[in-house]
Amino acid sequence: MTSPALSRRSFQLGAAALALSLLATGCGAPAGSGDNGQVTLRFAWWGNEYLNAQTQKVIAAFEASHPNIKIKAEPGEWASYWDKLATKTAANDAPDVIQMDQKYIAEYGGRGALLDLSKQSTIDTSKLDSEALASGQYNGAQYGLSTGQNAYVIMANTKVFAAAGVPLPDDKTWTWTDFTDTAAKISAASAGKSYGAAYGSNEADLIIWLRQHGQDLYSGDGKLGFETATAASFWERLKDQRDSKASPPATVATEDAGAGLEESLFGTNRVAMAWWWTNQLGSLESTTGSSIRMLRAPSISGASASNGMYYKPTMFWSASSRSKHAQQAAEFIDYLTNSPEAGGILMTDRGVPTNSAIVAGITPSLKPADTTVVGFLKDIAPDIKGAPPVPPVGAGSVQNVIKRYTDEVLYDRLTPQAAADAFKKEVEGMLASARK
Repeated sequence: MTSPALSRRSFQLGAAALALSLLATGCGAPAGSGDNGQVTLRFAWWGNEYLNAQTQKVIAAFEASHPNIKIKAEPGEWASYWDKLATKTAANDAPDVIQMDQKYIAEYGGRGALLDLSKQSTIDTSKLDSEALASGQYNGAQYGLSTGQNAYVIMANTKVFAAAGVPLPDDKTWTWTDFTDTAAKISAASAGKSYGAAYGSNEADLIIWLRQHGQDLYSGDGKLGFETATAASFWERLKDQRDSKASPPATVATEDAGAGLEESLFGTNRVAMAWWWTNQLGSLESTTGSSIRMLRAPSISGASASNGMYYKPTMFWSASSRSKHAQQAAEFIDYLTNSPEAGGILMTDRGVPTNSAIVAGITPSLKPADTTVVGFLKDIAPDIKGAPPVPPVGAGSVQNVIKRYTDEVLYDRLTPQAAADAFKKEVEGMLASARK
């Protein structure tokens, strides 16, 4: 079982951003400590029924080995998780241990709401991948430990390829022209019943495109790191996919964006290629009933070493800076990150662990799809050039802005260059407002 298809969902800070902005220094969040020395930690995460049951199991295992610490579970759903967390944080009622997303590492850490885990002696980071550690750092502080690594890839539905009589591409050498041409052939062979490729308009899509041009969405100092001409070429490519009929018409794409996986074009075997995170392979194969091949991103030159791919933390374990029991919260985070027992329960559902010893321990027990993911992430390692800078404070809803301007281009309401100019101006305003 894999994590929910996060890349198909979106959220905005809205009122929660205002609540978080009201964060004030003060006393620690309430957390029980009985006369017998027992400590109660509140633990919040988002997930589905499977992940909730799995997390409860790891909680029980931790409590059995740490009888002085009890964990009060606070599971939630992705759609409402962030509004609730921001409101609780502003009310000085944040959970002690928090499942965090990279979009909000700077948002919460930069506002003083997260504990600097590098200062906690009960956390051992010696066996963790250095790049994974860096992905949870902001302004020199370690605000989160990665639950596991992912990569953003093209998932190719072999059933759709076979029905169209189109061979799978060589993902070590293919270019964007190859990608569009392959998708157009599949669309043409289906006579309108299916499409070659989804568009790919998430934040990760733009990041990969910018990295192929030697740029980044964000700079290391918390600003924007790209030229508008490069962003315009991103939307020009998506427009080319539409015009060549490699991808669905704008109206079909809009309807598909609001569908769940089971009803989506990809989930119903009507799209051959779409962008997903590697940890979603198992659920995609289960839903489609098809064998799914993970493909590297196409590149401009055809060299996989310049395709801009990177390892991304699936999510993080973080702790509230207001916790009255920082030491015990750190103990729990260390257990989730480094314990072989926890690794055997969590497996790869929150990404492939960044502790290589944990990966080695769970590999014999992995499901076929998860074994494939572990192997794929290892295979692409030589071409990974490092992770993009951590999104700065104020960047939490940039993905929604990218999708909005993608619609503007695909519906011909804006040219790619006009969309790029407006996008950069809007996001610069968002970041500037957050710094005030």
